Amino acid sequence: MDTLTKAIRLAARLHAGQVDKADQPYILHPLRVMLAQTDPTAQVVAVLHDVIEDSELSLAELARDFSTEIVSAVDALSRREGEDYSTYLDRAFDNRLARLVKRADLNDNLSRAYHSGLIKPEKIRQYEAALDKLNALEATKEQPS
Repeated sequence: MDTLTKAIRLAARLHAGQVDKADQPYILHPLRVMLAQTDPTAQVVAVLHDVIEDSELSLAELARDFSTEIVSAVDALSRREGEDYSTYLDRAFDNRLARLVKRADLNDNLSRAYHSGLIKPEKIRQYEAALDKLNALEATKEQPS
């Protein structure tokens, strides 16, 4: 079984029964984030990006079936208990794969927020600020030294 198929099966099992704010199956969110990726490894990370936060799966268990590169990116995308959002974003944006996936994650969250009307305005502002931070970070990385 290829890595992406393995990731989809695992995420579908771990997100089974979970629904989003619009009462849609939660697995649709990581699948939409996956579809926004062109890099095959980023597709795997996208499918898995919420499994640590939203299930009992540990990083050690994830490492049994996936590469260090994938596990590191999923770890970077997993917010720690009690961690402030800015610290979380700094860690996520420090990992190339996590950055790719987080951009698509934020875009999907914003798209759902705008279309459903179910997400609070302060959460929308938080997502928009995170995208602004990511855009600024990428702009500085593109500048010649």
